[in-house]
Amino acid sequence: MDVRDIRKDFPILQDERYIYFDNAATSQRPRQVVEAVKNFYETTNANPLRGLYEWSIGATDAYENARKKVAKFIGAKKSSEIIFTRNATESINLAAYAWGMDNVKEGDEIVVSIMEHHSNILPWQMVAKKTGAKLVYLEYDENCEFTDEELAKICDKTKLVAVTNVSNVLGVTNPIRKIADLAHAHGALIMVDGAQAAPHMRTDVQALDADFYAFSGHKMLAPMGIGVLYVKNAVMKTMSPFLTGGEMIELVTRESATYAELPHKFEAGTVNAAGAVGLAAAIDYIEGIGFDFIEEQEKKLTRLVYNAMSDMDIITLYGSKNPDNHCGIVTFNIEGCHPHDVSSVLDSEKVCVRAGHHCAQPLLQYMGVNATARASMYFYNTEDEALRFVESLKNVRGWLGYKD
Repeated sequence: MDVRDIRKDFPILQDERYIYFDNAATSQRPRQVVEAVKNFYETTNANPLRGLYEWSIGATDAYENARKKVAKFIGAKKSSEIIFTRNATESINLAAYAWGMDNVKEGDEIVVSIMEHHSNILPWQMVAKKTGAKLVYLEYDENCEFTDEELAKICDKTKLVAVTNVSNVLGVTNPIRKIADLAHAHGALIMVDGAQAAPHMRTDVQALDADFYAFSGHKMLAPMGIGVLYVKNAVMKTMSPFLTGGEMIELVTRESATYAELPHKFEAGTVNAAGAVGLAAAIDYIEGIGFDFIEEQEKKLTRLVYNAMSDMDIITLYGSKNPDNHCGIVTFNIEGCHPHDVSSVLDSEKVCVRAGHHCAQPLLQYMGVNATARASMYFYNTEDEALRFVESLKNVRGWLGYKD
């Protein structure tokens, strides 16, 4: 498979002046996804799940077929374990409100890894404050791993473990099944943030034994505004609705309501059917490329960038010393240069990278820095782009007035 042919599917990548290395924030969209959304609006646009006429029935079928495709993509037992949301953030908040508020009590502990994006910290902070539970943090060692001694913080007091599948700063892939087994041995559930994993590697929620698994469509070629929360069927049956209103009910009286069957009980209001259709098209595209190719291409690019940057004395790299453990993410700082300045200088050369705290301030505090720059690659990036990026890094200090 030739990356140059793949790039022809992405309209925005036809402007070869730009190097887009901010894929951990959001990916680009192939023409096939754009056309799928366009086709929905032009041929099947109606409110799903409500009308009994042809267009509405077609919209319902498209929406539910997308749910089935997502379920198969992540290895869920049944499509009713898939709840559509706006993004991973909303997915985790749904779990926190709909399960956490009813099941976490005073004296319980919620174990959260220090690697978490704010989206997998703040909802659990909220649950802890409202219930009187305690947050306990897992801290990693010099190899970016959680030791057995650290994992021993998961104990009989633990009600839930919140952990990212892949860190959006370090790129490290965590041993989710091992952590899930520990959680379950103590009667706790596990909430996995899969936003940085689902686009880049095969995901099997049953093999991981995740109770909750969240991810966003926009990081995996799909439109913005569509996300997924996988919930084990047995767990979902115990959950109260997060939002109430239209379409999530069977019967409403003046005093009470009977809720719709799962998972519609958790999808109040008019749903993002076009986004779901776009997500289904994105899954088709990713499966057409294949994760074998995706993972190998990302490793190739990461090795190239990481090794070249390792040879530059002015650069500090964060995360594992093995580039294969970075999942396409290289986080760094340049001596004497604020990451925002680094990003601005690179932007002047049409290189797009992220700078700041990456919505992971507790992690950066643990790392001993206030901000970093981050280059994140996807399968449609090229070796030529990687080389141009490294060359651009050599110019940053000069642009800022340093004479090396």
